[in-house]
Amino acid sequence: MIEDWVPAALPALVGALLVTVPGLIVVFSGWGALRVTHLLLAPAVSIALVGVSATIAPLVGINWSIVPLLVLTAVAAGCAYLLRRRVVEGPIPTPRRTAITVPLALAAAASILLIQFVRAFGTASSIAQRFDNIVHLNGVKWALDTGNASPFNIGATSDIGFYPNAWHALTALTAQLSGADVAVSVNAANLIIVAVVWTASNMALAGVLFSGRAAAYATAAALSTGFGAFPALFFNWGVLYPNVLGYSLIPATLAAGLSLIGTQGWAARTRDGLLLAVVTTGMFLAHPNALLAATLFGWLLALGICVRDLSDRRSRAVWIRTAIIGAGGAVACVVLWTVARTPPEHSGWLPWQNAAQAVGEALLVSPRGFMPTIVTTVLLVSGFVALVTTPRLLPLALPFIAAVTLFVLASGFPVGYPFRSLLTNPWYSDSNRLAALLPIAAIPIATAGAVFLVDLVQRWVAQRSAPGGARPKWFAGSLVVIGVVALASIAMGPNAAKSLRQVREAYTATADSLLISDDERKLLDRLDTQTPDDALIIGSPRTGASLAYALADREVTERHIFGSPSADKLFLDLHLRDIETDPQVCAAVNRLGVDYVLDFGSRDVIDDTAASAYAGVIDLVPSRRLVLVDSEGPNARLFRIDGC
Repeated sequence: MIEDWVPAALPALVGALLVTVPGLIVVFSGWGALRVTHLLLAPAVSIALVGVSATIAPLVGINWSIVPLLVLTAVAAGCAYLLRRRVVEGPIPTPRRTAITVPLALAAAASILLIQFVRAFGTASSIAQRFDNIVHLNGVKWALDTGNASPFNIGATSDIGFYPNAWHALTALTAQLSGADVAVSVNAANLIIVAVVWTASNMALAGVLFSGRAAAYATAAALSTGFGAFPALFFNWGVLYPNVLGYSLIPATLAAGLSLIGTQGWAARTRDGLLLAVVTTGMFLAHPNALLAATLFGWLLALGICVRDLSDRRSRAVWIRTAIIGAGGAVACVVLWTVARTPPEHSGWLPWQNAAQAVGEALLVSPRGFMPTIVTTVLLVSGFVALVTTPRLLPLALPFIAAVTLFVLASGFPVGYPFRSLLTNPWYSDSNRLAALLPIAAIPIATAGAVFLVDLVQRWVAQRSAPGGARPKWFAGSLVVIGVVALASIAMGPNAAKSLRQVREAYTATADSLLISDDERKLLDRLDTQTPDDALIIGSPRTGASLAYALADREVTERHIFGSPSADKLFLDLHLRDIETDPQVCAAVNRLGVDYVLDFGSRDVIDDTAASAYAGVIDLVPSRRLVLVDSEGPNARLFRIDGC
């Protein structure tokens, strides 16, 4: 196992530096080193800097590399420092317990997630045998070849004018700096996203919501490892790599927004407002779906806090703030839901259960039949109790209610139900994409449950201690050990375990894999010895032949299933097999400059009936003009086109 991951060590280190160092430089410059929550926002800031610099670079004629990232980081750090100089704020003491807990909890959770996903991915060069992986792998290769990771270029592999670029830019830069191939760089970048970005994001939100309580930081870190619905689900369903990055940034965006609410003074508000704008931009460039969820969750959370504050003091300022947030958030949601509508052919996903089952799965954060984990369930129930008994915590319920509603509508209501399409269409009415929002909204509630239990135990112990007497050190230490063990057990619970097993299945290559079989991968690995560097290869992209571009560094006629192929390409897809009898075939071959054919049989990544659209380039018979050059097993074959 360890030797299988040696090739990923350097790209993983590079990825970790890319998602931490730029953001830390900006945070140090603008907030100093003592604001723990802001330090935890550093990965979110780094992702924004990567996505924005990759977008700006081609506009000023610079290829995508570390240079535009360094320049933008320096500019952002300078701006943050200038704003900091105008902010008047006293010292911010960090309790010793918090200073110790935060790095330990982050390191422990990140290590657990690394182990979980290293085991799930299998080897450093494994790829997910799923449909969307074609566009993601080839998109990274395209960014490397063109030197352009802009959102206006990434989608060119399938003729999409704008495609979220943050994940592709990060992965391409990881590959460029480490020298690793595309497959290894993809796995390394994904490991760092789930281990560092996701965990730090949850911890940042916990720090804001619970005033920097050490127990809150530790619990949020532990819970990051324990849900099957996110992030593991997106490495099996799809695969949805940009969504993984976008959703991982939602808690960080909420944390930045909530920090702004309590900020005093124009300079401090400007500084924190720009931080929110930066993090939000990064999340949008990761995936627009994440922006929708963050806007909805953030609006409900902020509105709930404002209404709570109104019950404490009915001042004019609070009324105005409540009105602005209430109306502004509603308008923002209406606009986003209108702009983000998806066409019917992309939003036709069917429900998978009835409404009652959906409600049960949602409340236990156990969709797709995942078993609830006992400790997590206890924390969730304790959190619900805490919300009821502590009104100040009630706003935490609102994002969870929204996530439950969206999931129940998508997975438990019929297609014709009007509210289902109205509310879930921007997520393609896809139950899986909405299931992944449940952990994001549930972690703050479960964290509230942990804090509630800690306070309950502390009061219980205090009531039973002798007046003026000190409790034995072993007793306090025992309680800490019990808490740590309980939190550590979350990662081993059945909720995440089942989803991770499904990820392992998705990443395991077999003789009949959906995308690239063992035989096909072996043949791709030999293309550099069987074809010249400038070879152009035709094949059915639906069989995985298009991945010769990302995995074998050979140009292909179609880099993705979707797109606008030329008339000659469409003709060859249907008639290349007639090369011996139809002179139009050679004419089309010469116009396109095609040199080789990758024939991976008729096995389709989604639907074998779609193979008919590529009948001319699958199940070929060797002939005078179709010369069999190499083969592996019965269905993986490479032909050279001769005599045209």
